[in-house]
Amino acid sequence: MASLISGTPPNRPARLHLFDLDGTLIRGSSAAVEISHQLGLDEEIRELELAFAAGGMTPPEFAARACALWSELTDDHVTAAFMDAPWLAGIREVWQEIRERGERSAVISLSPDFFVGRLLLQAPPSRHGRAPRDGTGDTAGARGPAVLTDRGPGGPPRETGADPGRGADAAYGSRWPTVPFREQPDPAGILSAEAKVRIADELCAEFGVSRSDCVAYGDSMSDAALFAAVPVSVAVNADGHVRDLASAEYEGEDLREAYGLVRKSP
Repeated sequence: MASLISGTPPNRPARLHLFDLDGTLIRGSSAAVEISHQLGLDEEIRELELAFAAGGMTPPEFAARACALWSELTDDHVTAAFMDAPWLAGIREVWQEIRERGERSAVISLSPDFFVGRLLLQAPPSRHGRAPRDGTGDTAGARGPAVLTDRGPGGPPRETGADPGRGADAAYGSRWPTVPFREQPDPAGILSAEAKVRIADELCAEFGVSRSDCVAYGDSMSDAALFAAVPVSVAVNADGHVRDLASAEYEGEDLREAYGLVRKSP
């Protein structure tokens, strides 16, 4: 991974902003829901997400079920799902300001790396005002052309092809096979809520900061461990699992407003 941007003002410590994906950057939906919609499988994925949210299956079990559901998935479907998802407005602007301030942004998600990894290449399009599909937020599901992927216990992440002027500085997702699938996801590569804290620590070491310099943004139970581990957090369109843990709470459709709640003065 790249080192911290040079030119950070000496009296202002760098910060690392850690963003969840499902239900946070994507409002009221998830990568799995958006992918399934492209395949005409809205009801099927809704049932899976409800079962997962109720604790009826583990992240690896969800991934195995979703992989079977997505047997006809192609890169074109993934691209369409990415472009049509109900992203919060202002993501590109927030990541650009973070970069200009000598700080860093990262996305850590349980969703498949072939979807999450696209956020290294570009900030997503704003879909301000588009109604979200029925979804429950975080799931264990959905490798892209550029991604920091979790390589399993003891394995280093890998970064390829990122354009630092557009996307996030780092992105982690659950490790999935290449689309179209010829095998099932390896359970060891599917992330958990607890893995978010481990990945955050790895990113702190890479970027030369500590947990005390981190800001977390999330919406649900999969973000609770990370919210408890860092000093500043924003509950974004969140449920009750993280509201009480958060430093600030935001309801709305623009990441600039959520970021403004914890933005430090120059």
